[in-house]
Amino acid sequence: MPQVTLAEEGIDALFGARDQNLKRIERAFDVTLSARGNQASIDGAPEKAVVVEHLLKEFSVLMGRGFQVRPIDVDTAIRVLKETPDASLVEFFSEDGILSSVRRLVNPRSLAQQMYLKAMADSDMVISIGPAGTGKTYLAVAMAAAALRDKKIGRIVLTRPAVEAGEKLGYLPGDLTEKVNPYLRPLYDSLYDLIGFDKVTRMLDRGTIEVAPLAFMRGRTLNDAFIILDEAQNTTSEQMKMFLTRIGFDSKAVINGDITQVDLPSGTVSGLREANHILQDIDGIAFVRFTERDVVRHPLVQKVISAYQRYEDGRGGKPAGEETS
Repeated sequence: MPQVTLAEEGIDALFGARDQNLKRIERAFDVTLSARGNQASIDGAPEKAVVVEHLLKEFSVLMGRGFQVRPIDVDTAIRVLKETPDASLVEFFSEDGILSSVRRLVNPRSLAQQMYLKAMADSDMVISIGPAGTGKTYLAVAMAAAALRDKKIGRIVLTRPAVEAGEKLGYLPGDLTEKVNPYLRPLYDSLYDLIGFDKVTRMLDRGTIEVAPLAFMRGRTLNDAFIILDEAQNTTSEQMKMFLTRIGFDSKAVINGDITQVDLPSGTVSGLREANHILQDIDGIAFVRFTERDVVRHPLVQKVISAYQRYEDGRGGKPAGEETS
């Protein structure tokens, strides 16, 4: 039975109120944990016990460095080690520079999210592809907010194509801003959540943050900016090429999308799908791919995405009504 000697500082936080964190670990790995003082014993199948031993030892190192363990950190560690049992939690939870600044706003919940943050820190252009709920937009906005706070860029530009998602909205009343705002609402939601309503309102008024439909990007060169293109699967080939050539000096561009959720008219090529093939070998462009394992919304969302993926795989990628005879 493996035993682990833990750093005493922060051990109460690691165990959690009424040992709730230990119970989380037990349920996740089907082991039994018993603790006395700073000694923890692990009883279970050897292959599972060794992962839990690794988890506890890594947290012990972090606690020795002053890291305060929270329940969300235990959940994240479980998720990471289930995917990659020998992953370094010390490296995962310890970052410097811009990533340290981002962590004051948001914490990555999977290795793919961690890779995504590092890609945005290291590359001037990042293309992320994956299902809804994997944090593509939220983490990009967090990185942009941290870069703005650290004065690494002068403004944030968020954009997305104004495409109806599977339903006809008909005539929308109001001026141009009122007509396009419904399409941009998810971007506003992320900004308000991460930065706060009042600050975002002031930044919008000053032009420090700009939220606009993709069509408004034509003819511009965006310098000293962090530019995020959301819902990129709904760009046409021409729109994607236009956006990719807007990036100016001292700028970063992040392109997010889910190529399984294209809402373009039938027969129209998705600019994101095309870019995924054309830009693979260009130095300086980083690609990050998410799967249903990276979904961090309600657990049912992950199950729904997996079920649809199995359904579409069984049909060869064709939805109902498009089978070939």
